[in-house]
Amino acid sequence: MGWLGLDDTDSLAGGCTTKSMEDLLQNLPDDVRVGTVRLVRLWPFASGRTRGNAALSVELLCDDEEALLSHLDRWWAEELSYLKGLISPSHHSDRPQVPSDPGMVWFDSQPDPMHYWSAVQHHVEAIDLPQATKSWGGAGIIGATAAAAWPGVNSTWESIAWRQTSNTDAPRSVCTKSLAEIDNWPGTFMSRDPRSGTSLIAPRGHSPVLCGVRATTEEQAEQALTHLLSSPNTEPSAGHRTFKTNQASGDHLQAVVRAMVEDVVVDAQRKHAKVETTQGIWISFGEGGPVNQLARWLKKGDIVELNGLESEDGTFHMEQLRVVSWNARTQLRPLCSNCNVRMKSMGRNQGVRCPTCKQRLDDSWVDVPSEPPFKDWVEPPASARRHLARPLAWGPKK
Repeated sequence: MGWLGLDDTDSLAGGCTTKSMEDLLQNLPDDVRVGTVRLVRLWPFASGRTRGNAALSVELLCDDEEALLSHLDRWWAEELSYLKGLISPSHHSDRPQVPSDPGMVWFDSQPDPMHYWSAVQHHVEAIDLPQATKSWGGAGIIGATAAAAWPGVNSTWESIAWRQTSNTDAPRSVCTKSLAEIDNWPGTFMSRDPRSGTSLIAPRGHSPVLCGVRATTEEQAEQALTHLLSSPNTEPSAGHRTFKTNQASGDHLQAVVRAMVEDVVVDAQRKHAKVETTQGIWISFGEGGPVNQLARWLKKGDIVELNGLESEDGTFHMEQLRVVSWNARTQLRPLCSNCNVRMKSMGRNQGVRCPTCKQRLDDSWVDVPSEPPFKDWVEPPASARRHLARPLAWGPKK
């Protein structure tokens, strides 16, 4: 018995590590027993990530480990090693693409969970990894090891269906009516963008994946995918599997940060907000919905709580935001004590006058409190969240 990990067999040019693992599992020797297959998302800023930054792992039980490793040697040489070097420019991201560099590992026993926590929250180098019983390939061994080390405590499930080979270049066909139905089923999440109704279950690029349905239990994920695939308006699939995942676990985030706002700079075109605080610079992107709206509202002196990830350039990308306390936002002319009407200036240094009863006062202003657009924690809309982001509605993780 032991743990097999696999990563980085995909690129924007095609391929998917889930399909690579599925093909491998379907061709194992007859005496090998397969445990629950796990799909593990890792640190979103990993410099060598290709597309979804997900690695795969599975526990395998067998009577003849030596024979299994010989089989894996052959499979690597014939089916996986040639995938090294795949690359394609991205039309949806400014992030430079890197060539795929597949890696596979075998451990006689599960690696220490610390290797998962390192890889989901930080940058990890191959030199930092534990020694595998056997390994194949290049940088993919980092994710493969982390996936094998995942303790699987905070978990969800994803049922993934793959396309028939003849359909991989054609537009995907998934029944929109069935998708709308499963979006309201108990347990499913991240199926549709609630604002536009568009699908969040199918990749946009060249990939063997037809769709993937996420749910909080294995049974709910399988039932939802079965419902989609049974529709005559969904294209035939080439098979499917349900994976245990760390998606929506929040494992990538650490402690909440409390800080005072020092300045806010808003990009007039893209609506990104750069919030300079006593605890570093935090970036909110225009696609962030409520997070971005609240970030752009902030002013110097406000006290906030933030959660997010430090990026390669040292800034932090906001994923959750809450205002703890805030200062007055606006100064207006005082109200007339007789009419309760806002007084108006009579000209520079000439005081103010009520437009109704004509009462006059010296030139003056009053602070008018302003309520924030949101008084509790906010998060981006579903379409703009990371795979790892835990919905606020679920409460804190255990």
